[in-house]
Amino acid sequence: MVNRIKTGIYGVDQLIEGGLIENSAITTVGASGTGKTTFAIQFVMKGIEQGEQALFVTLEESPEQIMKEAEMMGWDMKKYHEESLFFIHLSGQNFREMIEEQLPKLVQARKDYDIKTRVAIDPLTPVIWSTEDRLEQRELIEKLFRPLKELGTVMATVEEHSKPGEIIGSDVLLPIYLSDGVFHLEYYPVGGAFNRTFKIVKMRGTNHGEGLYPYVFVRGAGVVVRSTTVEIKKEKKESYDEAFDEALKTARHIDLPETVIEKIERMKKQWNYDYSPNEILEIMLSSYKEE
Repeated sequence: MVNRIKTGIYGVDQLIEGGLIENSAITTVGASGTGKTTFAIQFVMKGIEQGEQALFVTLEESPEQIMKEAEMMGWDMKKYHEESLFFIHLSGQNFREMIEEQLPKLVQARKDYDIKTRVAIDPLTPVIWSTEDRLEQRELIEKLFRPLKELGTVMATVEEHSKPGEIIGSDVLLPIYLSDGVFHLEYYPVGGAFNRTFKIVKMRGTNHGEGLYPYVFVRGAGVVVRSTTVEIKKEKKESYDEAFDEALKTARHIDLPETVIEKIERMKKQWNYDYSPNEILEIMLSSYKEE
């Protein structure tokens, strides 16, 4: 039987047979502004909320900046820092030394504790850009993925710079090829609630949705992928509290974890969008009902 883990990204698990295959490497590809870092944070926070540990390898922003971004979306990463959440911050050109020498030792030390761990690499782009030689790029990515997959399930992000006419940027083809699964994020600045789309490019060993699925960022909850066919209806703002109260009632009735109830309460306080939260809440609750 294949062991699967929940991504923590609302609406995604329904598209990939309930979750990711354990000890696989997933790459989230997208241009600036598509929310790649949010995907990675949400993925590791799901594990932490379930009692797992997380290793966040940040190759650009500092751990402090990552935790600040998480706080803006409603996650308190500081609460878990150095207890169940650990950072490796690398900058400059010391990727090769870390990947070839330090990383295997670190992974072996953590494996000895036999604790379920999720790994985020954000972004993988500097590793690719550290050399122009494609063979060296491949070797570095393989050396990065291989030990981390032994530690747990990996989600890496890659910055995409597509040229006119390209469906997917040529600069990200190598990590796409070497990954077990690929999420592709796109942004269309045309207004409206759902102007970003999520697509599953591949997912080894898994039947997956093949459509383009709009997604939104919701303060207090994170990314919500619209994997349903429910239409968004504009409603009067006064009716929003009723939707949240009904969701809270349902969450308590089916005995969902307190962390879920806290997320819905945060959403209720921060909801200032011009559309109803009904669909978002429906996707969230259905994600937990299937666990």
